[in-house]
Amino acid sequence: MRRTLTTLVAAVLALLLVGLLVFGVLQTGDDSSIDQALARGEHPLAHDASLPLLDGGGSRTLADYRSRGGWVVVNFFASWCEPCSEEAPLLNRLQHRLAGRGTIVGVAWNDATGDTRSFVREHRIAYPVLRDVNGTFAAAYGVKGMPETFVIDARGRIVALQRSQLVPTWIASAVDPLLARGAQRG
Repeated sequence: MRRTLTTLVAAVLALLLVGLLVFGVLQTGDDSSIDQALARGEHPLAHDASLPLLDGGGSRTLADYRSRGGWVVVNFFASWCEPCSEEAPLLNRLQHRLAGRGTIVGVAWNDATGDTRSFVREHRIAYPVLRDVNGTFAAAYGVKGMPETFVIDARGRIVALQRSQLVPTWIASAVDPLLARGAQRG
């Protein structure tokens, strides 16, 4: 009798352990809560913090840029990231198209200041660049790799994201309709 009870307790504990393991695996998917919210059609509030400017001293927040023109396209990048180099011309062209309606804000992540400056010069970056010195800003967006891009509307809500290199088709499907909608209102 005692042996049966011990076996039963061991079986129950094993099932509980397997259940906890399955629960843990299900809770550690690749998608962050931002990805899931956007998939449900929600627009979560964008994290904001004061970050140091790459050049010129001082710091800025995303809200500073939203107040100047509405949309902010936040692009997390690093000088050592080859896809970041490849998408830089596309971001420069998008910055030109956003004129008066918003801006790109580059956020250098996990990168030395001198290397970021060289990247900005080499690619003739035409938009402001901030530095995420300790990585907490990127962590708030669930950034895991480079590059990653978030579109934030004038109310400070994330309305689109791309967790890999930007391509013209993504801009056409995710950003162009937002710009067209904004043009119809204004």
